[in-house]
Amino acid sequence: SVLRKISWVCLAAVLFTHALKTLHRNWDWESEYTLFMSALKVNKNNAKLWNNVGHALENEKNFERALQFFIQATQVQPDDIGAHMNVGRTYKNLNKTKEAEESYMIAKSLMPQIIPGKKYAARVAPNHLNVYINLANLIRANESRLEEADQLYRQAISMRPDFKQAYISRGELLLKMNKPLKAKEAYLRALELDRTNADLWYNLAIVYIELKDPTEALKNFNRALELNPAHKLALFNSALLMQESGDGRLRPEAKQRLLHYVKEEPQDANGYFNLGMLAMDDKKDTEAEAWMKKAIRLQPNFRSALFNLALLYSQTGKELMALPVLEDLLRYYPDHTKGLILKGDILMNQKKDIVGAKMCFEKILELDPNNVQGKHNLCVVYFEERDLIKAEKCLVETLALAPHEEYIQRHLNIVRSKIASLSATEQSSLPADGTAAAEEKKKSFQNMKEVKNEQKTTQTTVDNNKRHSENKKQTEKNNMDKETPKKSTKEIKDIEKKRVAALKRLEEIERILNGE
Repeated sequence: SVLRKISWVCLAAVLFTHALKTLHRNWDWESEYTLFMSALKVNKNNAKLWNNVGHALENEKNFERALQFFIQATQVQPDDIGAHMNVGRTYKNLNKTKEAEESYMIAKSLMPQIIPGKKYAARVAPNHLNVYINLANLIRANESRLEEADQLYRQAISMRPDFKQAYISRGELLLKMNKPLKAKEAYLRALELDRTNADLWYNLAIVYIELKDPTEALKNFNRALELNPAHKLALFNSALLMQESGDGRLRPEAKQRLLHYVKEEPQDANGYFNLGMLAMDDKKDTEAEAWMKKAIRLQPNFRSALFNLALLYSQTGKELMALPVLEDLLRYYPDHTKGLILKGDILMNQKKDIVGAKMCFEKILELDPNNVQGKHNLCVVYFEERDLIKAEKCLVETLALAPHEEYIQRHLNIVRSKIASLSATEQSSLPADGTAAAEEKKKSFQNMKEVKNEQKTTQTTVDNNKRHSENKKQTEKNNMDKETPKKSTKEIKDIEKKRVAALKRLEEIERILNGE
């Protein structure tokens, strides 16, 4: 009975101590980090344990501490390719590209080396081949090292011809190097290895876009969506391709894909913007306005959305609503030429703010002195200011920039016709004889010539006209005793017809501001 009691006490002690040890051990299993740290307390000479602790910290985005454990793994086992790759990847995450490249180069040097002229077989762990991919992905950020990166991809493929990721990465690089045909070959080879990869079909579609073959591109986008209906990039880019095709039959499907895309990516303003563009193509102005506004709410500085919303307002007779939108656009992008042209057009035609419109067009010419539309519209401003000489000179300069634009020649003829009409009116109102009258007529034309050559402002032109008027009155006073010829009724009617025609042409100039 005594032995039995002692046995029970010993058993109870063993159970109690082991229960305490199990309870304590449970804390080691709280996370990967605590588990592998507990293992390191037992064995500090195992590189795999140091790597595992580093991976646990890396998953927590604690790259600085993870790097310390990865470096320790390389010190425990210097020929561990995976440890050097981990160090390189962590340096890259810390934006230390030079150190990352050095670590990848060490890992690459530990790989089996190819000896020219000799054939041999070597067992290479698949994940170790990623050293070529990682190193190539790192150095191809430098445009001068693209060929070097391509060599690394080809080296990986030569070591393992069924290395799918190498073909994919090389295809992306070849597209960057503007070699779409070779990129197509790389993707087709990858598809032979895996025809169920939606990303591969998507990448092949991008290659066909580069090759200017939208039909094949759309087929490959569709194949990607068959394999993965929620493939966001395929949804978005295939919808754009349908929209740009100009085929009205494809627009409903394009809209459905964009709606699916914004459901997957509700915070991407580009989806809503393109829905707005589709609605504009379908003349659904209210719907287009709603989509554009939603895109701008998500991205207030969305350049294209701001301009197209303003353009939509302008095209639907809501020009004054377009002005605040254009103000926002030009606050973010002061050099937006089309925005300045549209704003100037609205200011001149709707608000009759000639000064504001003139500032817009002058700003355009500061940015681009050869901008034909901006210069032409500035010529129209001069016409509105009744500075016909300056308008004529401006249109001549504009015609020199675009000699084949018929509308510029037409407007130049209008201005010259107006000048001729006014000159004819002045001549008919002057005395037919008398030295003073002849001199005054000569002086008047000299004044016009000076204004044309020296490009005086509107105010200067007005002052010259006033001076001419005063001189004309003095001439009439000096010759009041002389008989002046009277204009016939037919001449008056002809002059009136010319004035009406000139006004009609002026209205035509105003209409072309937004249309031409």
